[in-house]
Amino acid sequence: MVVVPLLLAGLSMLGPFSIDTPFPAFKRMGADLDVTSDRMQLVVSAYLLAFGLMSPFHGPLSDAVGRRPVILAGCTVFAVASVGCAFSTSLPMLLGFRVLQGLSAGGGVIVSRTVIRDVFDGPQAQRLMSRVMMIFGVAPAVAPIVGGLLLQAGPWPVIFWFLAGVGLLLVALVAVALPETHPAERRTPLAVRPLLGSLAEVSLNLAFHRVAWAAALGFGGQFLYIGSAPIFVVDLLGRGELDFWVFFVPMISGVMLGAWISGRAAGRVPGRRLVTWSMVLATGGAVLNVVLATLPTAAELPYAVVGPAVIAVGTAAAYPTLQLVLLDMFPRSRGAAVSMFTFFALLLNGLTVALVTPWVTHSVLTLALGSAVLVVAGQLCWAWHLRAMATPVPASRPEPSEPTECL
Repeated sequence: MVVVPLLLAGLSMLGPFSIDTPFPAFKRMGADLDVTSDRMQLVVSAYLLAFGLMSPFHGPLSDAVGRRPVILAGCTVFAVASVGCAFSTSLPMLLGFRVLQGLSAGGGVIVSRTVIRDVFDGPQAQRLMSRVMMIFGVAPAVAPIVGGLLLQAGPWPVIFWFLAGVGLLLVALVAVALPETHPAERRTPLAVRPLLGSLAEVSLNLAFHRVAWAAALGFGGQFLYIGSAPIFVVDLLGRGELDFWVFFVPMISGVMLGAWISGRAAGRVPGRRLVTWSMVLATGGAVLNVVLATLPTAAELPYAVVGPAVIAVGTAAAYPTLQLVLLDMFPRSRGAAVSMFTFFALLLNGLTVALVTPWVTHSVLTLALGSAVLVVAGQLCWAWHLRAMATPVPASRPEPSEPTECL
């Protein structure tokens, strides 16, 4: 019981480590590769967009062939791609291997969430999902700190050698400690039509979109800060390559607190009420963030990081329940459900980093306003879902039931 949550959290941490560990090296990488800091943001968006484009397929593949083969293959390719990043001598070469990292990382990140629902039900599943999220929440805080320390030991490629080692370590641990949780009798056929059919079933369901976008947009308000961390910490707050902790420690403390609240609420507070309260808290944090950003102390600590930390508490408290709701909408195609949710979420995050970040990182205030727009949009999607669930649905057009254990 202890080993599995740790391993699943480790697999989930592969994504944040891939994004955040290189942050402190951006200036050195830009100098060596002769590119500007704006173009270095492509190192983030290339990974996220590739992850998003591949994410619809990891889950259905695991529905067809089992969870372990997809996780093992993904982590192995990720390690190889990390080695390619370390050997890169130009930005196009680096971006190519970052794309390969993104295409492969979902094998562990996405499928590990499905494993939880394969094995556990109701409050127990929510508690385990919350526990995994607490461990996973440490990654974005630790990753840039690790990246900064690695830079003290060598040039920037050492960061990608470290990521390669992480990938290989996960391969070994999965091979030894993670049993197959999706038996052959429950698998879908390994054929194009059933795989695409399961994705279409999920994608065309309006209830899925309401819940998925509530989660994705709410987290997007938090991720806008994560994706723009090199600009926020270095340019707006005037800190150095070893100072990313001043932003990530408060934010990830918020994630861990929110996940703890979710775990404690499992079986005690109805899931729908927990999500509503949590998203109201996130919205309040976004409003507080905008207010603090208008003050003369906007770019000073702790004022600059309080709002993002409160947003993180709210989104993290809602996230485990929202994921379980999505998984239980499609009990025979859980892999497809988590894949499509991840696809929409990461596509949103990738586009946010690529298209929104350049427009909102001119000041602390514009960044706070951009974050608030995303959080409020997530709150509106959840309100829409609550209203739809309270409205009787005609018998000819039933929507998937949601788990009574969570809601």
